[in-house]
Amino acid sequence: MADTTFRDTITTLDQLREVIPAPNSRFDKEIDIVDDHARAFIARSSFALIATSNAEGRCDVSPKGDQPGFVQVLDEHTIVIPDRPGNARADSLRNILENPRLGMLMIIPGAEWTLRVNGRAEIVRDAAVLDRCIVADKRPALAIAVHVEELFLHCPKCFIRSKLWDNDQWMPESEQPSWAAILRDHANAQSVPVEAIAAGLEASNAKLW
Repeated sequence: MADTTFRDTITTLDQLREVIPAPNSRFDKEIDIVDDHARAFIARSSFALIATSNAEGRCDVSPKGDQPGFVQVLDEHTIVIPDRPGNARADSLRNILENPRLGMLMIIPGAEWTLRVNGRAEIVRDAAVLDRCIVADKRPALAIAVHVEELFLHCPKCFIRSKLWDNDQWMPESEQPSWAAILRDHANAQSVPVEAIAAGLEASNAKLW
């Protein structure tokens, strides 16, 4: 497989700062606690992206979505993310077992500002914690606890540029590809009818919690 080789790369911080000047140090927006503003944001957030890596540095970003406020704030230094039924790959969880460093981006639908949280993660099964995460009488088997080390708002320019919340820019359903067909091809499962894969996906998606 061909691998593109680049001739002009940035390899030092000095080179990077020649292109992107350092931010104004008088406006340091990073904090290390979950303050009242962050609590209010988290209470409205229904979607998050979680970044982890294994011991070798191989990275993964996994989406987490649930009812607003699904991320629980235990105290000013600790938040908890319930683990809901998914594809059972457990990529984030397996990575945390090898490397507890975690970063996440929390999103409120319709809001262009996002909340970034970085810290140290662990997988927990404390009954009192899991009880707080019950939805529709469903209690998660485990959760990801994050000991917050860095928290800050992220500027909205990427959302403004992408017009993410402008539904006039969304792909019409009639133009969307067959996701079941893509999954079949990626899994090299051409012997399985697309209709069967689509039916399986629909049944799986019906089990939210």
